[in-house]
Amino acid sequence: MSRDLLKTAGEVLTIEAQTLQRLKRKLGKTFLQAVSVMAKCRGRIIVTGMGKPGFIGRKIAATLASTGAPSFFLHPAEAIHGDLGMVTPEDIVLAISHSGETEEIVRLLNPLKKIGVCLIAMTSGTRSSLARYADVVLDLGVTREACPLNLAPSASTTAALAMGDALALSLHKKKGFREEDFAQLHPGGSLGRQLLKVKDIMRKGASHAVVKSKTPVKQALLAITRARAGSCTLVDAARRVRGIFTDGDLRRHLRESGELLLDQPVEKFATLHPVTIRDERLAAEGLNLLKTRKIDEVPVVDKAGRAVGLLDVQDLLKAGFI
Repeated sequence: MSRDLLKTAGEVLTIEAQTLQRLKRKLGKTFLQAVSVMAKCRGRIIVTGMGKPGFIGRKIAATLASTGAPSFFLHPAEAIHGDLGMVTPEDIVLAISHSGETEEIVRLLNPLKKIGVCLIAMTSGTRSSLARYADVVLDLGVTREACPLNLAPSASTTAALAMGDALALSLHKKKGFREEDFAQLHPGGSLGRQLLKVKDIMRKGASHAVVKSKTPVKQALLAITRARAGSCTLVDAARRVRGIFTDGDLRRHLRESGELLLDQPVEKFATLHPVTIRDERLAAEGLNLLKTRKIDEVPVVDKAGRAVGLLDVQDLLKAGFI
């Protein structure tokens, strides 16, 4: 029995692998047309499918959305009972049906055409009702399922899933989707954190205390307090970094002898010519810098060397790097 089961499993994988190879050979003009249409979409890409193709459609919609193409899944049965109100003429509908004759999908065709959407069909039924109504037909070319009874959706759903990934990632390339765009759409995940840059989490604006080198210590402390920070960045007239003054510096230099510390220039007690980090560097590199130098803050500079922010270990902690 075990040998028979392994043989069946191997046959399933072989059929599905062959299906994908045939699908690859079908890529051409219609695929490029579909990507072009999707790239020009001024609305949303709405994916629909019934049953197992519906599950595949949900995944395709999620992939499109996560790679910069606004998209959502529309259940075809719910659509004909009011959810068609979500569809606008500027949207594109990607309909998935192995046969192209799925009842719930066919019932949508006339209403969708009345709305005026562009319809892309993903089907093996190139002469089906769905194909006839579609503006672009992506032929999956599946003639047999991997199921031994040729009943359970298997090769057809594998082909649809792979074609959906091919569409989404080709569209992502055509639109110039970048690493920082991906990070922006995945702020809560480990992938997003890996791509976050220093400028995405650094303290800036009112949260970044900046003073001139000759500023009295007491004014520097006021600037630190207003920014609710633990340090201030010292700059020259061109806003280039001259030093950094931290509350730790204050404690180290504070004397009980009555020295008028608060009225002296802050540069006298600051760390001059400190290490800095570029705003375009990965946040993970900033964390490594803080660990290596055994410091809690580092001034952030732009490509001209001007102070634009402060990277604090507490911000890296909040962002989930520690």
